[in-house]
Order: sequence, then structure tokens, then C-alpha cells
Amino acid sequence: MESTQRATISSAPAEAGWSREAILELYALSFNDLLHRAHTVHRQHWDANGLQLSTLMSIKTGGCAEDCKYCGQSASYTTKLQVEKLSPVEEVEQAAQAAKDAGASRFCMGAAWRELKDRDVPKVAALVERVKSLGLETCMTLGMLKPEQAEALREAGLDYYNHNIDTSEEYYPEVISTRSYDDRLDTLGKARGAGLKLCSGGIIGMGEGREDRAGMLETLANMNPPPESVPVNMLVPVPGTPLADTPPLEPLELVRTIAVARILMPQSHLRLSAGREALSDEAQALCFFAGANSVFYGDRLLTTDNQGASDDQKLFASLGLHTEPAPAS
Repeated sequence: MESTQRATISSAPAEAGWSREAILELYALSFNDLLHRAHTVHRQHWDANGLQLSTLMSIKTGGCAEDCKYCGQSASYTTKLQVEKLSPVEEVEQAAQAAKDAGASRFCMGAAWRELKDRDVPKVAALVERVKSLGLETCMTLGMLKPEQAEALREAGLDYYNHNIDTSEEYYPEVISTRSYDDRLDTLGKARGAGLKLCSGGIIGMGEGREDRAGMLETLANMNPPPESVPVNMLVPVPGTPLADTPPLEPLELVRTIAVARILMPQSHLRLSAGREALSDEAQALCFFAGANSVFYGDRLLTTDNQGASDDQKLFASLGLHTEPAPAS
């Protein structure tokens, strides 16, 4: 039986809802027609040349009890990743200041936990307070939450809570067995209930079909309201994980997914996330034209490589993109 939290987070007014069939029809449009429609929607809601920069730091690495088949931080798999404890406040502050100096307006912190423990709430709240004091937007991903934990994070100054749904509900059991789809939606509901903005998206290229990509977007778009930030990740195969040998997805399918997401969620920041290092400048330019208006910025994304900042600056300059400042508190 669906929980109350799930019903709250996944339902939308009938007149605003998107069906799987309608989303697949968007995917099936000719490439030029799809991009034209997505770019038109993008210009109606955003500065077409604006780009929001986020930097992501792993504040607690490895040893996670979840068995996500894409993740090198899972204790279920043998990878080269070294387990590290929660980072001290001073180290996180230095990283956040460096990110701000490099142009980032949002600082995201990720801990490889199945769920946030009560004993760790004061520690992560202190990190939020310190990063927030630098004038940056704050985002955290800490696993599953209790309502009172979400409240404590909001009171500390947290702006966004990240909890990705990863894929469609139907394909989800092929990727993860230790946490249910309902668990993920429940966590998003608790974060929303505490007054936090949501950052939630997924990963494409894990062996799923287009219908699963449409299903993932269907869930996100029919949240009421949709997440304020939607990261779209391409699988980065990690040696030692079950998805290490998954064939890469065609970049144009990523562009289509970005375009469809922009049409479905016109007011969300749409983030081009993991896997960007493997994309050509031309593929990234198409993603920006299709509606992506945010990127993860910096050399690392938790435990995987990202496109370097200097390469990014060259690309942004060649495309005439300018970065968004952090909103005033």
C-alpha cells in the first residue's frame, strides 16, 4: 500500500499531470522539433545564456550499506575506493571557499550513508552553518531522513536536500535491492515537509530502456511541485561494480532526455551532472540549448572525475554563457 508521504510527493493536479504515453510522444519527436520546443520553453522561463554552477564534495566516503549497482561507495563491491570518515568543519569550509572563488554559487555535500543517524545531525548541521556563512547556497545528500532531522537541517540553513530516484519505478529493482522506490519518495516528502527545496533526478545509461527514462521523468514531473533542481546523470562505469561493463548510451539520447525534462519541468534548474567528462563540447552545447542550465563544476564529483574547471571556462566562453550568482539570503 502506498504511504501518505508517497501520495503527497508524487501526486499532481490532473490538469498538470504528465502521462507516460505523452512523455514518450515527446521523446519520439524529430530531433529538431524536440529541441525547438524545449528551447522555446527554456527561454520563456530562464535566461537562455545563464548557467548555475554547483560544486559537489564527498564529506564521508565509502562503506555504504546500500547495494546500488552503479556506486563505488557501496560496501557490497570491491573497488579501489578508500573509506573515509566525516570531514572536519575546517576542511569543508576551505573546499567551499575554493568553490566560491572559482565561481560556484551552490555547494553540495554528500555522505555515503544509508540513512542519517541522530548522532550525526549536529555535525552535518555545523557544516551547513559554516558553508552558508560564506554566502553559498547549500545542498546535502545524506540518505534517508526522519522529519525532525530534516527540520534540524533547515534550521541550520540548508537550502536543498538531494535524494535521487535514479530510474523508473519498474526498473528500480534491477539497480537497487536494499532500499525501495517508496523509501526514496518518502524521504523526499519529509524534506519537502520540513520546508527544504528538493534536488532529485536520476541516472541514464544503466541498461534501462527509453520507457524507463520516461518513467523517471514522469515521477519527477508529477511531483507537486516538481523538484527545484533536477540532476541528469550519465552512468560513469566504476570498476568492481555490477554496471562496470555497461555499454555507453548515445549522447543524443541524453540530449533528448534533457529536452523532454525541460518541457515537463520548465521552472526547475536542470543540471548536466555525472558523465559530462566523456561528452564532447558539441554534445554539451546541445544539452544547454535543450534546456540544461546548471552543471557540477570542479574536478571531482564525489568519487568520480569531472570535467576540469579550466576546460569548463573555455567552453562557457566559447558558447557565450555566463554564470548565475548565489541568490541573496
